[in-house]
Amino acid sequence: MNKLKNILDKRLGFMGLLIFFLWIKTVIAYYADFSLGVSDPLQHLILIINPIATAVILLSIALYINRPKISYIVMGVIYVLESALLYGNILYYREFSDFLSFNTIAGVSKVSKGLGGSAANMMQPHDFIYGLDFIIIAILLLTHYIKIDDRPMRKLTAIATTFLGIFFFAFNLTIAESNRPQLLGRTFDRAYIVKYLGLNTFLAYDSIKTVQNNQVRSEAVGTDMDDVLAYTKQNYAQPNAKYFGKAQGKNIIVIHLESFQQFLINDKVNGQEVTPFLNSLYNDKNTMSFDNFYHEVGQGKTSDAENMLETGLFGLPEGSLFSKLGSDNTFQAAPAILGQKEGYTSAVFHGNIGSFWNRDNVYKNMGYNYFFDSSYYNKTDDSSLEYGMKDKLMLSESVKYLEQLQQPFYAKFITVTNHYPFQLPDEDNDGFQAPDTDNSAVNNYFVTAHYLDNALKEFFDYLKSSGIYDNSMIVLYGDHYGLSNSQNTALSSLLGVDNSDWTDFNDSQMQKVPFMIHMKGLKGGINHTYGGEIDVLPTLLHLAGINTKQYVQLGTDLLSNQHNPIVIFRNKNFITPHYTVLKDSDGNPEVFKNNTGEQVDLEQDPELKQKVAKWQDYVNTKLKLSDTINNKNLLRFYTPTGFTPIDPKTESYQNEIQKLVQTRNSLGLKSTSVYSKNGNKSTTDLYNTDAPELNGDRSVIDSWSTILKGDNDTTK
Repeated sequence: MNKLKNILDKRLGFMGLLIFFLWIKTVIAYYADFSLGVSDPLQHLILIINPIATAVILLSIALYINRPKISYIVMGVIYVLESALLYGNILYYREFSDFLSFNTIAGVSKVSKGLGGSAANMMQPHDFIYGLDFIIIAILLLTHYIKIDDRPMRKLTAIATTFLGIFFFAFNLTIAESNRPQLLGRTFDRAYIVKYLGLNTFLAYDSIKTVQNNQVRSEAVGTDMDDVLAYTKQNYAQPNAKYFGKAQGKNIIVIHLESFQQFLINDKVNGQEVTPFLNSLYNDKNTMSFDNFYHEVGQGKTSDAENMLETGLFGLPEGSLFSKLGSDNTFQAAPAILGQKEGYTSAVFHGNIGSFWNRDNVYKNMGYNYFFDSSYYNKTDDSSLEYGMKDKLMLSESVKYLEQLQQPFYAKFITVTNHYPFQLPDEDNDGFQAPDTDNSAVNNYFVTAHYLDNALKEFFDYLKSSGIYDNSMIVLYGDHYGLSNSQNTALSSLLGVDNSDWTDFNDSQMQKVPFMIHMKGLKGGINHTYGGEIDVLPTLLHLAGINTKQYVQLGTDLLSNQHNPIVIFRNKNFITPHYTVLKDSDGNPEVFKNNTGEQVDLEQDPELKQKVAKWQDYVNTKLKLSDTINNKNLLRFYTPTGFTPIDPKTESYQNEIQKLVQTRNSLGLKSTSVYSKNGNKSTTDLYNTDAPELNGDRSVIDSWSTILKGDNDTTK
């Protein structure tokens, strides 16, 4: 005890005690109050050590103060602020499943309002742990067990302490990057920064990004919209009269096919169709299928695809727009447009945590009425993979919420099982035999795609048996590539291409993803129009009978005779109906013929060279315009006639079940939900799935039935 007292009587010893208390209660909060998705031993190690570095760096500031008492006071103030930040995050997370950002802290009144005006309502019995350290420190000081160290502190000691913290942070960052590459570059989940680098680093990172964004936005003025509006007016494509309003009043169901590439359609492995159901749908007379449709995502990948689908604007050249700007940007997004123009109810169904890609904030800004994330599903040890619930379980359990939505509804289902590293337990495989290449990811990709196909068939069977199918337009799209360019050579043999013949042109062709619009009576077929994800929103809105002329959208209706068929990639490469244009290592264009893959010598074809330059200017202009709109948040300066900008504070995704029941009860006989139309009887028993986790037990799917009837407590 004397040795401990001697240590604590020194300034560095007291600082060490404060670091220990900050560390221990932060780790407790990580495991007891935050849901950080720790999935392997290395992540547990990182989680345990990440509070230490910044605590050392911050508390070492007090060591530079010569006057001992002032040094102790500064150390105490820093400690109190750090403790307040920790507990503030705990309370805020309990209400919003998110962490305190720079903007949230800057707006103290908003924080108070966000916490419901009374933090006491969110306190839990174990919270005494977070204040126990203050009692211990007070007792130690009052009993003089710890005495103020009056000796001067050497500057070299203070500097060495700070550098120790910096070194430890560099070590933390290094092992974090080894487990999650591009952690700070892509920033697809705010919770990931907390998990890997801690609350202090998250706040510092968020503050830097906020200042950068605010600086750009502060320079923006309303007249910046003039060029944007002139461009969108000039490049507007009128709807095709044959299809305009074809789906007016219909439910719109969007199914997001994770990492699903076009080559899987109609493909066979060992004589077996990889996706027999999607093949049948692709070739159905009621499906408009596009065989020259490309993903156009950047580093934001899935979130970029969603952004283009919902807003008609591209993602950012670096990082994810959802994560960087999605919490604050003004959107003219599909859920809001459909809701305000045609009375649609909107919802997203996703078996991962709501904070992934910052969805819980972005969806509010887009105008989604409901967001059912993993917290609304029955989670067990074997129900989920790395990126969320298995598709069969997510889709089958979603219908208990889907049947409660007021019609017409705009519903998006985000599948995840077909996500890298494409690992599926053996019991979930119906006997499909994987190919036998020397790349396990390539082999497994076909297995998870086949599983997804089975899940979709079950879902479609339910839509038909419940009657939803007859009143719906169903849209399916692949969000981005599943196998990267480095894996394509292992894949090439399965596609009938020799390894040695594989080129950059082949890589570009692998960026094709499915896009299908299926609706009873659509009279579809295989459409060879060239297009990409940026073109989806105007296409769907025109089908729904909403003219897009007044909205700021950079894509054009795929069914319009005025559609521009140049497909733009985020890296400024592009594809036309006849040529693929890729940049070489020096930034010079390499041009390939689409029908043969043969490279063209531009010096031998001056006319084509001139066209390529003109096309490149078009591509650069459109991407630059999108980046300007997003980075400067220009849509705040322009409101289309009849459109009301979304106030995200009006939505909360904490009590979705209660909202569903209250809406249905308030409408009474006017309720248009499937549940109400079915005589207030659930349709979940019509859903048949062979998911092995259920073992034929429907109780999991039906577990909310009494709550949905409004008979019991409807809070989540």
